Amino acid sequence: MSDGSGDPAAETPPEAGRGVRIVVEYCKPCGFESAYLELASAVKEEYPDVEIESRLGGTGAFEIEINGQLVFSKLENGGFPYEKDLIEAIRRARNGEPLEKITKSRPPCVIL
Repeated sequence: MSDGSGDPAAETPPEAGRGVRIVVEYCKPCGFESAYLELASAVKEEYPDVEIESRLGGTGAFEIEINGQLVFSKLENGGFPYEKDLIEAIRRARNGEPLEKITKSRPPCVIL
């Protein structure tokens, strides 16, 4: 029997609907700041209410977390994420759906 004193906030997943927080950890000496800025711009264009922040990471790092869950790792994939894949992951987070790791990546650079 419930007396209504339960915490209703505890029953709703925090990421459902809004409150999506993205953290991108990247290697600044590697020249990855421009990749972060491009990605952040694309995210903000699609989802202006999403909180996105950067942190300096280790050599070769370009790691992306959504609501504390690692969804992309350059150290694992060897490249950068496609914007459309990150936008899809954000959509899933906003809808309270489970997040899946992004495994496709574009090459970090092309030498002609």
